[in-house]
Amino acid sequence: MVLLVVDTQKAITDSGVYKFEQFEANIAKLIETARKSRIEVIFVRHDDGAGNPLAKGNDGFEIYEKFQPVQNERVFDKTVNSAFKDTGLAEYLKGKDESTIIIVGLQTEYCIDATIKAGFEHGFKIIVPADCNSTFDNKFMSAELTYNYYNNFIWDKRYADCISFEKMVKMLQAVVK
Repeated sequence: MVLLVVDTQKAITDSGVYKFEQFEANIAKLIETARKSRIEVIFVRHDDGAGNPLAKGNDGFEIYEKFQPVQNERVFDKTVNSAFKDTGLAEYLKGKDESTIIIVGLQTEYCIDATIKAGFEHGFKIIVPADCNSTFDNKFMSAELTYNYYNNFIWDKRYADCISFEKMVKMLQAVVK
């Protein structure tokens, strides 16, 4: 089991995302709990290319201050929505015989959705804890509607097990490595 923290970068991890304070607190708690349980925490950053806030070299590209990786934690960079496309992440996880991925981060309908579906297609068991992914309002759907649509309709029992935050914390605490 690994905790995959996707695109929690300075340029987009802010109070504009749906239920930001809960999102922020929950991810910080999962990272802390995973580390205490010796569960690997892996980070993913999105690079939108030169001239964009999410471009390598810009401060906005870096991981949000409250979720910073510690020594020896892996960071994979990507240029498309899926954390698995041309990053080496799938090979890395399979090389370690990992079969279960907990996926958290931003944004629900973009990189989280693509990463969940790609992870599923690579044969991983995917777990999505409640209130640990988020997004912004868009011209078609509110952030709240987007969150609920994906977490409660699209992913659960199809591509992932969508579980309560409390259950996820207990699962992490129960792991002995």
